[in-house]
Amino acid sequence: MANTKSAKKMVRKIERRTLINKMRRSMVRTSVKKAEALIESGDKENARVALVAAERQLMRGAQKGALNKKMASRKISRLNKKLVNA
Repeated sequence: MANTKSAKKMVRKIERRTLINKMRRSMVRTSVKKAEALIESGDKENARVALVAAERQLMRGAQKGALNKKMASRKISRLNKKLVNA
């Protein structure tokens, strides 16, 4: 357990950031799943719109530190490839 005042404050800050990062990762996963589902269904127009939304969520998550930047780029690339080949 934290002993100093500053260490106790850091624990509080970390708990807040953890909640924010969990929420952000959840939003990313949801948007990616929606995009993948629309790509699989063959609805290219709606899939393209969902892909743009998923890309925004992924890059924002990477920018904010909730996700690894290379992982986000890899997911975007794979989603685009799925859309093109569908």
